[in-house]
Amino acid sequence: MRWSIGQTLLSAAATMFTVAAAERVLMSQSLNICQDDSMFSASLFDVKYTPSDNKANFALTATSSVQGMVTFDIAITAYGYQFLTETIDPCEIKLGGLCPMNTGPLEFEHALSVPGDAASQIPGIAYSVPDIDAKVRVYINLTGQADSIACVEANFSNGKTVDLLGVKWATAIIAGLGLISSAIVSGLGHSNTASHIAANSLSLFAYFQGQAIVGLTAVPLPPIVQSWTQNFQWSMGIINVGFMQTIFTWYQRATGGDPGTLFDNLGTKSVQVEKRALALRSIGSGRESVGLFNRAAAMMPRSLPTYSTLAKRANIVTESGGYLVYGIQRVAYRTKIESTNLFLTGLVFFILFVVFTILIVAAFKGVLELCAKRKWISGEKFAEFRNGWLTILKGILFRATLIGFPQMCILCTWEFTQRDSPALVVLAVFFLLGMMGTLGWGSFKVISIARRSVTMHRNPAYILFSDPQALNKWGFLYIQYRASAYYFVVPTLVYTFIKALFVSLAQGSGIAQAIGFIIIEAGALIAASVLRPWMDKSTNSFNISICAVNFVNSIFLLLYTNVFGAPALVVGVVGVIFFVLNAVFALVLLLMIIISTTLVFFRKNPDARYQFMADDRASFMKSQSQLNTTTELDALAATARGDKSGYKSHMDLDDDESLSAASMRRRTDQSQMDMRAGARSPVNPSMPLFPAARPESPFRSASPSPYNASATSLGQTRTQHTASPASFRQQNNAR
Repeated sequence: MRWSIGQTLLSAAATMFTVAAAERVLMSQSLNICQDDSMFSASLFDVKYTPSDNKANFALTATSSVQGMVTFDIAITAYGYQFLTETIDPCEIKLGGLCPMNTGPLEFEHALSVPGDAASQIPGIAYSVPDIDAKVRVYINLTGQADSIACVEANFSNGKTVDLLGVKWATAIIAGLGLISSAIVSGLGHSNTASHIAANSLSLFAYFQGQAIVGLTAVPLPPIVQSWTQNFQWSMGIINVGFMQTIFTWYQRATGGDPGTLFDNLGTKSVQVEKRALALRSIGSGRESVGLFNRAAAMMPRSLPTYSTLAKRANIVTESGGYLVYGIQRVAYRTKIESTNLFLTGLVFFILFVVFTILIVAAFKGVLELCAKRKWISGEKFAEFRNGWLTILKGILFRATLIGFPQMCILCTWEFTQRDSPALVVLAVFFLLGMMGTLGWGSFKVISIARRSVTMHRNPAYILFSDPQALNKWGFLYIQYRASAYYFVVPTLVYTFIKALFVSLAQGSGIAQAIGFIIIEAGALIAASVLRPWMDKSTNSFNISICAVNFVNSIFLLLYTNVFGAPALVVGVVGVIFFVLNAVFALVLLLMIIISTTLVFFRKNPDARYQFMADDRASFMKSQSQLNTTTELDALAATARGDKSGYKSHMDLDDDESLSAASMRRRTDQSQMDMRAGARSPVNPSMPLFPAARPESPFRSASPSPYNASATSLGQTRTQHTASPASFRQQNNAR
């Protein structure tokens, strides 16, 4: 009956996977101390058990302070549930070197036959469940004594994992195709559809980064959580390329740094990947054993002198001579990257992402011009992109900066604590301040433009969406939000930065990180649910669901710290729940992106799939052809007014590419003339840039203004005080 509980749990986990046929094996590569004042420790431990020949091959390099005859009390647990205990006498199984055990260094290799009755107690599913959370703990007792004199523990793996290369490629390709599709659809003139695809793709990418950030925390994570979050480290630029690591090591050494050597020492040292905080209890003694890795394992760097080097840099060396990795260093180890190369790895991949983006946009521009010149495509295809591609490229680069902001915030601030080399610290300062300054300036411009639009038109959407230069350059910061929530990019950036600080600067305390994450994610969920800042109902639901899952994940993180002293079985179960929840949720999000993107290319009018925006942004947008006409009218109006400096002299909203400031002044001057003339405009003022004869959308007529003036009252005000010149009226009627 005792085993049935563990068997049921393992069976439930096994049903989630289709495991390919492979050699059945259980293996471990580290032996950890699990008792204070342990008289036996190992710096190298490598064991592999294959049930096909019923043999366990192991290599051991250890140091013993024990002298005499000993017995081994063995306990095997899975997901915190102990299902097997056994007492072994090394003399009975003829284990050379341990009968009797002598003081001093021990180094030997053995092929040990496992008794059939012991092998039969290992369930078959233990060989198939990926990232199984199983361990064996061995207490060494002197013959005739009840208390243990040493304790060692090994975590076992069956070689199967959810850390899969296919998952990494699939998630990266789908997220990338979503962003590329939105750009293509926008170039074809379907701005509404492009906005939805881009917003959802960016939210999906942010969710992937959130999963990666969970893996970067110093919280002791169950094996399946470690492996699952490892699938998304590519979104943080943590990608292992062999020749690049060689270059990074050389650069670090050339700039005064001291590269890590963890992977060079794997042949003689064991690496312990911290999985969970352990509350240890001695077998048969009723007493608590504190252990090196107790409930406050994340606080070890401050409580144990052996680990004091963590506060600065390099790998942590345990008392037994092995290595301990957790948090950001754990991710680096699992990616097979030296932790001293991690910052430069993320930085270089971010730079490569930006450079390749520039090259792709420039190449696309060249291909379009060639196709237009050869008459392979219509001259109107991608006209807006071809005429203003430099401004669009600026906007794309700003968006790339926004995508890489979480990654660089974490890596740059973490580099301040590691100080791998003076040159790397300078790079960290430059890129962090540069990205913060760029996004801060963009946010300031958006808020300034929106406030000016509110002052002049009682609607922030008017200028934000009517000026194509501002839209193409700064739209990445606000287009995913409704017009009245243009400011929401600021709390989003603050949320990202604070979360990054908790990850990078609180590596010494997993508990502090977990509590901080709960507060941050709770605030994000409340703000998203109350304000609903995104462009429409479906986009709000998409993002609020992501916030909800992130909040649940932060609660799981707190449980993993074992701050409440929960049974180990609870932590193991919560680890499986984390994987199932996020795997299903990620699959749903990916399917939504795939379906919505695919449907775009099979619909004649993709914009018809989405309802009109409540902020009426579509009515304010201009195409490039209209922009050219408006530019000519601006020049003509400036000449008629006798403005010697021309219409560009008034542009102070953004830069010389912006037309909105001049357009606003032109309308103001014309308004003053029209008030004296007393003429009335046939253009429906509630639908600017569209003829009055067009039937109004029910969505527009029902949309209240967030600035204390309804669309109707605003239209009446404009009708009473504003009239358009004949040329402007003809331009609108021509549409």
